[in-house]
Amino acid sequence: MLIKSAEKKEYPTLIDIWQASVSQTHDFLSQHHIDELKPLILAHYFDAVTLYCCKNRDDKIMGFIGVANGNIEMLFVEPTFFAKGVGTLLINYAIDNLAATHVDVNEQNPKAHGFYLSKGFEQIGRSELDGQGKPFPLIHMRLAKVAEVE
Repeated sequence: MLIKSAEKKEYPTLIDIWQASVSQTHDFLSQHHIDELKPLILAHYFDAVTLYCCKNRDDKIMGFIGVANGNIEMLFVEPTFFAKGVGTLLINYAIDNLAATHVDVNEQNPKAHGFYLSKGFEQIGRSELDGQGKPFPLIHMRLAKVAEVE
Protein backbone atom coordinates (compact mmCIF):
# COMPACT_ATOMS: atom_id res chain seq x y z
CA MET A 1 0.00 0.00 0.00
CA LEU A 2 1.17 3.50 -0.86
CA ILE A 3 0.13 6.91 0.45
CA LYS A 4 -0.04 9.60 -2.25
CA SER A 5 -1.34 13.14 -2.46
CA ALA A 6 -4.84 13.15 -3.90
CA GLU A 7 -5.48 14.92 -7.18
CA LYS A 8 -8.63 16.78 -8.23
CA LYS A 9 -9.23 14.22 -10.99
CA GLU A 10 -9.60 11.62 -8.22
CA TYR A 11 -12.41 13.49 -6.44
CA PRO A 12 -15.16 11.43 -8.13
CA THR A 13 -13.56 8.24 -6.80
CA LEU A 14 -13.06 9.80 -3.37
CA ILE A 15 -16.70 10.87 -3.13
CA ASP A 16 -17.79 7.36 -4.11
CA ILE A 17 -15.61 5.95 -1.33
CA TRP A 18 -17.02 8.55 1.08
CA GLN A 19 -20.59 7.61 0.21
CA ALA A 20 -19.99 3.86 0.45
CA SER A 21 -18.16 4.25 3.75
CA VAL A 22 -20.76 6.59 5.26
CA SER A 23 -23.54 4.21 4.21
CA GLN A 24 -21.80 1.44 6.19
CA THR A 25 -20.73 3.42 9.26
CA HIS A 26 -23.08 6.37 9.75
CA ASP A 27 -26.45 4.69 10.20
CA PHE A 28 -27.63 7.73 12.15
CA LEU A 29 -27.58 9.83 8.95
CA SER A 30 -30.61 9.74 6.68
CA GLN A 31 -30.21 9.50 2.93
CA HIS A 32 -31.38 13.13 2.83
CA HIS A 33 -28.42 14.21 5.04
CA ILE A 34 -25.98 12.21 2.90
CA ASP A 35 -27.41 13.77 -0.27
CA GLU A 36 -27.06 17.22 1.32
CA LEU A 37 -23.43 16.67 2.28
CA LYS A 38 -22.17 15.12 -0.97
CA PRO A 39 -22.11 18.31 -3.11
CA LEU A 40 -20.61 20.30 -0.22
CA ILE A 41 -17.78 17.82 0.11
CA LEU A 42 -17.07 17.89 -3.62
CA ALA A 43 -17.34 21.68 -3.97
CA HIS A 44 -15.70 22.80 -0.72
CA TYR A 45 -14.48 20.27 1.83
CA PHE A 46 -11.97 18.36 -0.31
CA ASP A 47 -10.28 21.63 -1.25
CA ALA A 48 -10.19 22.82 2.37
CA VAL A 49 -7.86 20.03 3.54
CA THR A 50 -4.54 18.46 2.70
CA LEU A 51 -5.82 15.29 1.10
CA TYR A 52 -3.98 11.97 0.80
CA CYS A 53 -5.13 8.61 -0.42
CA CYS A 54 -4.00 5.06 0.12
CA LYS A 55 -3.56 3.07 -3.08
CA ASN A 56 -2.83 -0.56 -3.75
CA ARG A 57 -0.29 -1.86 -6.26
CA ASP A 58 -2.85 -1.53 -9.04
CA ASP A 59 -3.25 2.20 -8.23
CA LYS A 60 -6.77 1.58 -6.84
CA ILE A 61 -7.72 4.05 -4.10
CA MET A 62 -8.65 2.13 -0.96
CA GLY A 63 -9.21 5.09 1.36
CA PHE A 64 -8.32 8.72 2.02
CA ILE A 65 -7.61 11.21 4.78
CA GLY A 66 -7.93 14.98 4.92
CA VAL A 67 -6.09 17.15 7.46
CA ALA A 68 -6.29 20.89 8.14
CA ASN A 69 -4.43 22.76 10.88
CA GLY A 70 -3.54 19.58 12.74
CA ASN A 71 -7.12 18.26 12.68
CA ILE A 72 -8.14 15.08 10.93
CA GLU A 73 -11.21 16.38 9.13
CA MET A 74 -12.02 13.23 7.19
CA LEU A 75 -10.91 9.60 7.11
CA PHE A 76 -12.86 7.20 4.93
CA VAL A 77 -12.07 3.71 3.69
CA GLU A 78 -13.75 1.78 0.87
CA PRO A 79 -15.84 -0.84 2.77
CA THR A 80 -14.21 -3.82 1.05
CA PHE A 81 -10.97 -2.69 2.71
CA PHE A 82 -12.37 -2.23 6.25
CA ALA A 83 -10.15 -3.85 8.93
CA LYS A 84 -7.28 -4.41 6.49
CA GLY A 85 -4.90 -1.72 7.79
CA VAL A 86 -5.86 1.10 5.41
CA GLY A 87 -7.22 3.40 8.12
CA THR A 88 -4.25 2.69 10.37
CA LEU A 89 -1.79 3.45 7.57
CA LEU A 90 -3.59 6.72 6.77
CA ILE A 91 -3.80 7.89 10.38
CA ASN A 92 -0.15 7.04 11.04
CA TYR A 93 0.82 8.98 7.91
CA ALA A 94 -1.24 11.97 9.06
CA ILE A 95 0.32 11.91 12.53
CA ASP A 96 3.88 11.46 11.28
CA ASN A 97 3.80 13.70 8.19
CA LEU A 98 0.92 16.16 8.53
CA ALA A 99 1.18 17.00 12.26
CA ALA A 100 -2.31 15.61 12.90
CA THR A 101 -3.07 15.69 16.61
CA HIS A 102 -6.84 16.25 16.86
CA VAL A 103 -10.04 14.74 15.49
CA ASP A 104 -13.77 15.10 16.02
CA VAL A 105 -15.80 11.88 15.88
CA ASN A 106 -19.55 11.49 15.64
CA GLU A 107 -20.78 10.17 18.97
CA GLN A 108 -23.18 7.85 17.14
CA ASN A 109 -20.22 6.16 15.42
CA PRO A 110 -18.75 4.07 18.27
CA LYS A 111 -16.49 2.06 15.94
CA ALA A 112 -14.71 5.24 14.83
CA HIS A 113 -14.43 6.40 18.44
CA GLY A 114 -12.89 3.06 19.38
CA PHE A 115 -10.56 3.18 16.39
CA TYR A 116 -9.14 6.56 17.42
CA LEU A 117 -8.81 5.44 21.04
CA SER A 118 -6.82 2.43 19.82
CA LYS A 119 -4.52 4.78 17.88
CA GLY A 120 -3.60 6.81 20.96
CA PHE A 121 -6.26 9.52 20.97
CA GLU A 122 -8.14 10.54 24.10
CA GLN A 123 -11.44 12.32 24.58
CA ILE A 124 -11.05 15.99 25.56
CA GLY A 125 -14.55 17.33 25.01
CA ARG A 126 -17.96 17.02 23.43
CA SER A 127 -20.32 19.19 21.39
CA GLU A 128 -24.06 18.70 21.02
CA LEU A 129 -24.01 19.79 17.35
CA ASP A 130 -21.84 18.82 14.39
CA GLY A 131 -19.94 21.28 12.19
CA GLN A 132 -23.09 22.07 10.18
CA GLY A 133 -25.10 22.81 13.31
CA LYS A 134 -27.03 19.53 13.04
CA PRO A 135 -27.97 17.52 16.16
CA PHE A 136 -25.24 14.92 15.71
CA PRO A 137 -23.00 15.19 18.80
CA LEU A 138 -19.25 15.22 18.31
CA ILE A 139 -16.56 13.81 20.57
CA HIS A 140 -13.42 15.95 20.47
CA MET A 141 -10.22 13.94 20.69
CA ARG A 142 -6.50 14.68 20.98
CA LEU A 143 -3.48 12.49 20.46
CA ALA A 144 -2.49 11.52 24.03
CA LYS A 145 1.26 11.89 23.45
CA VAL A 146 0.65 15.55 22.54
CA ALA A 147 -1.01 16.10 25.92
CA GLU A 148 2.12 14.81 27.66
CA VAL A 149 4.24 17.46 25.95
CA GLU A 150 1.88 20.38 26.62
